[in-house]
Amino acid sequence: MTREATEGRPAAEPLAAPAERRGILLTVAYDGGLFAGFAPQPGQRTITGELLGALQAVDPAVRHIRGASRTDSGVHARGQRVAFDSAADIPPKGWVLAVTRHLPDQIAVRRASIVPAGFSPRFTSHGKRYRYVILRDPVRDPFLEGRAWRSQSFADAEAVGRARREAQAALGTHDFAAFRSSADARTNTVRTVRAIALVEDPLDARLLHVTIEGDAFLHNMVRILVGTLADVARGRLPEGAVARALASRDREDAGITAPGEGLYLEEVLLDEQGTHVWPPGA
Repeated sequence: MTREATEGRPAAEPLAAPAERRGILLTVAYDGGLFAGFAPQPGQRTITGELLGALQAVDPAVRHIRGASRTDSGVHARGQRVAFDSAADIPPKGWVLAVTRHLPDQIAVRRASIVPAGFSPRFTSHGKRYRYVILRDPVRDPFLEGRAWRSQSFADAEAVGRARREAQAALGTHDFAAFRSSADARTNTVRTVRAIALVEDPLDARLLHVTIEGDAFLHNMVRILVGTLADVARGRLPEGAVARALASRDREDAGITAPGEGLYLEEVLLDEQGTHVWPPGA
């Protein structure tokens, strides 16, 4: 086209630069009783499915979320960590309030921050802390139904003492092959348990909290450890069962698998907490 043909025409508007994608890190809490676990499953209601739907209601371009822990059906969380990428110009406060508004009552976003695009809490975690809640009550409590394992295995001080002694064998770095479900096909089964404690609730003597912190966990590892402590506490297994199962690597030497309803993912331990955290101090 000649110069004459273009004279007098307004200059074309420059193309807008595409918005820069950034990572958003969420802390998510949920009551897992109504869900088939965290990970997506065809035809099942899952935590991931609910979160992704809520995120897409705020930013339809969000396609994937990256979670830190694939909690099982019925398992709860106070500190699940989830990351995703978005080009939307929304501050962390906006993500917390807007996404939670689209979630069912059993799930809430508790905190948000900005992290690099592609950030994965699963692969940047240096540990996790779980808490297992046991209700020592001969009758059902409707306010704790689905949120604690009602068991008489730890009914008295002698039983709790046996379990506390037994728990010490799990501390340190061991091959925990005996403490995983048959669905776990991982070849590396060495894990480190940094801390394990059985603490009676100071406000409700019926409740016993088993807290376990480690670098990583196998599938059902915490539940099988708690089940083994319960079997030793009530005398179904002799003391020394944890050490024997660690040595044999045989699932038959460990105890029962405690039900999912008493388990809580308390915290995913991350070095990177992101910037512009909201709520501040959370």
